[in-house]
Amino acid sequence: MKRATPFPFILLVVLAVVALLPFAKGTPTQTPPGEAINAGDVAWMLTASALVLLMTPGLSFFYGGMVSLKNVVSTMLQSIVALGLISLVWIALGFSMAFGDSIGGVVGNPLTYLMFDGVGETTNKALCATVPLAIFAMFQLKFAIITPALITGSFAERVRFSAYLLFIVLFSLLIYSPLAHWTWHPDGFLRKWGVLDFAGGTVVHMSAGWAALAGALILGRRKSHESNETMSPANVPFVILGTGMLWFGWFGFNAGSAVAANGTAALAFATTNTASASAMLGWMFFDWMRGRKPSALGACIGAVVGLVAITPAAGFVTIRESIVIGLVASVVSNLAAHWKSKSTLDDTLDVFPCHGVGGMVGMLATGIFAKDVGLTSGKTETFIAHLYALVIVSVFSFVGAFILFKLTDLIIPLRVTEEQELAGLDQSQHGEYAIAAELLLAPSTNGNGVHSPGEKELVAH
Repeated sequence: MKRATPFPFILLVVLAVVALLPFAKGTPTQTPPGEAINAGDVAWMLTASALVLLMTPGLSFFYGGMVSLKNVVSTMLQSIVALGLISLVWIALGFSMAFGDSIGGVVGNPLTYLMFDGVGETTNKALCATVPLAIFAMFQLKFAIITPALITGSFAERVRFSAYLLFIVLFSLLIYSPLAHWTWHPDGFLRKWGVLDFAGGTVVHMSAGWAALAGALILGRRKSHESNETMSPANVPFVILGTGMLWFGWFGFNAGSAVAANGTAALAFATTNTASASAMLGWMFFDWMRGRKPSALGACIGAVVGLVAITPAAGFVTIRESIVIGLVASVVSNLAAHWKSKSTLDDTLDVFPCHGVGGMVGMLATGIFAKDVGLTSGKTETFIAHLYALVIVSVFSFVGAFILFKLTDLIIPLRVTEEQELAGLDQSQHGEYAIAAELLLAPSTNGNGVHSPGEKELVAH
């Protein structure tokens, strides 16, 4: 068995790279200040940034409720720990690589905002004309945090925690930041092509979805999946709570991407809610039509798929069109999840069918419905650019993540041992349990003298 490299070593490597960067050649230019600070825009962007941060704890509940009882804590922590780790990575290099002076439209100059140098109280003409650059940078940080957290659902219940930490650092710098530069920086090559991504359908959801697929393939199937065991969700109320937090936070995710308190933000706010509502009902009724019971889990997943699909289009389409986008995405993602369940692919929480496929549906829908420049407006250029971008982003995200997973595995074994997987990651990786041990040792927790299957599983370990 390969020996795991302690994470402090990885941290030292990252710090060494950051320390050496100031010695790199080149004198980057700074973008001139924008307009005077607008107090209303500042207040809204501070609020939006806080709303987006809330989405990561929401995701932890959403994912944590769907895994087995012995993996609840580990699954939730994988989301929460990104708040700390990616925050420092973003300050050190990530923001500069995403929004620094463009190097060929591919990546930002790491020296532009190294360690947030130059990120302060003044506005920025190119990125945030009426709010301080510091607010814009912190708003974008929340996107950088939740993107790698989304990937965790694909390899839940079998990933080594230290390896996961290394992977998300590499993913954030080498996949996420370049994608953000391509799409959102004024000089990014996709943006110059006319590709529209209002709030992250390409940068966040497609990248996370394809990386999730790569991770599921590399880490392989769980033992329970190989033996076709039926694993019940540990806590459906957690999933419902997480959905509510995500839906609430998504108003900041999408409406905040207007970077101003204006009509575009209002439109994005309305289309976000409408698409999610449409997708929630679409997923639930589609299940019902196929002979399944309308489940809370299905309704919650459908709502999130709607939020995913409207994200790239939120500020570019009408409220009426958002109903169509949410409905179509819910059906397509539902079918993708069903087809996946018939295969040997072990994407634990259906990250690729929901975020990857949902993001692609939303991206194409943006090219179709975008006001004045979409296919429905008689323009083909935008839609064709979106088709090219879909292929480029998909290949880059999948192949790049595949390589990073392999690289991580060379340094720290990605997958836990069979014994650790059987014991559950809560105990084997963190020495904790979702339920207090004294409750598990009692005659029962439900009052009828019988432990639930999840309780029996933990008692056995």
